[in-house]
Amino acid sequence: MQNFSFSLPVQVFFGKGQLKHLSAAMEPYGKNVLLVYGGGSIKRTGLYDKVKDVLKDCTIFELGGVEPNPRVSTVRKGVEICRKEGIDILLAVGGGSTIDCSKAIAAAVFYEGDAWDMVLNSRSKAINKALPIAAILTLAATGSEMDGAAVISNDETKEKLSIMSPALLPKIAVMDPENTFTVPASQTAAGSADILSHIMEVYFGAEDTYMTDRICEAIMKTVVHYAPLAMKEPDNYEARANLMWASSWAINGLTNAGKAHDWSCHYIEHELSAYYDITHGVGLAIVTPRWMRHVLSDRTLDKFTAFAVNVWGCDASLAPYELAEKGIEALEAFYKELAIPMTLKELNITTDENFAAMAKHAVDFTGIGSISYVPLTTAEIVGILKQCL
Repeated sequence: MQNFSFSLPVQVFFGKGQLKHLSAAMEPYGKNVLLVYGGGSIKRTGLYDKVKDVLKDCTIFELGGVEPNPRVSTVRKGVEICRKEGIDILLAVGGGSTIDCSKAIAAAVFYEGDAWDMVLNSRSKAINKALPIAAILTLAATGSEMDGAAVISNDETKEKLSIMSPALLPKIAVMDPENTFTVPASQTAAGSADILSHIMEVYFGAEDTYMTDRICEAIMKTVVHYAPLAMKEPDNYEARANLMWASSWAINGLTNAGKAHDWSCHYIEHELSAYYDITHGVGLAIVTPRWMRHVLSDRTLDKFTAFAVNVWGCDASLAPYELAEKGIEALEAFYKELAIPMTLKELNITTDENFAAMAKHAVDFTGIGSISYVPLTTAEIVGILKQCL
């Protein structure tokens, strides 16, 4: 087990009716609030009006229309509002896209230069200052309500890159599972695939982290158990609550404590999203089984057999490689049960014309070729993407 530092200072209000705590929790940070949200579903569900009522003593400015893959152009709009109106705190109401956009805005307010330059330079110039952020979660998926990372897209340059800093951790997270009752089945499925991917990216690692691995398996089994139920019964509180809590703990630092971070599937999928603007969780579900088969070897076999037995209940008496394949097949079957597309062709991506450029960018910008559980060359990434067609 490697050395690690773990700190999680997010104040979480979890459960029914927890919105009532928001005003008092936000009060120490100031009265000028930038309300950030997506396509308008919070207005249709009535959550928008509830938030405005709870914060009636605040001066609220708004930034709506955040994209599913949040764009730097929207970040720039938010920065302009923050600087012009003297915003004290950002309130993100939505899923990971809205929260990620808010994080980028919060940091870019203090950056001397363009917001995209901040994203590009964040690995060499650490983000140490950001406006405080509060979040009201409406979709269980990214876990952005309880981590210090954000992913931003630039549709002009076809890039999707992450920023990361403890300064980006939300100060407050209101997590009421009832706010996810109206999430469509397709989004519930994609969000569940995202949760699983966050765990698998760190579960498949070389270190001996017995306790952490068992926690990873428990969270994965939680998603496998409750995602189909949430899709069949959208207002099943226990299903929604378990998925919501799983989404936070999948990526808040607990599951990768003491081990190297392997995010190969995410880095590959970011390229797909950057070029084709596809749903992140869907892209992950397509890429992950192909990546698994590519990296399966004598060196990685033990982890894949543990995955098959401990997550999917496969027969431990099978020959090791057969057992590993059964685990991968079980994952694919689960995605199919959730009605997630399993090929790129189903997303109208029919050629490999951009794959070489995507693979090169993934290697150049992420370290996927050197620091991953199984390092990948550009040619190998192209091969994985071709398998996804």
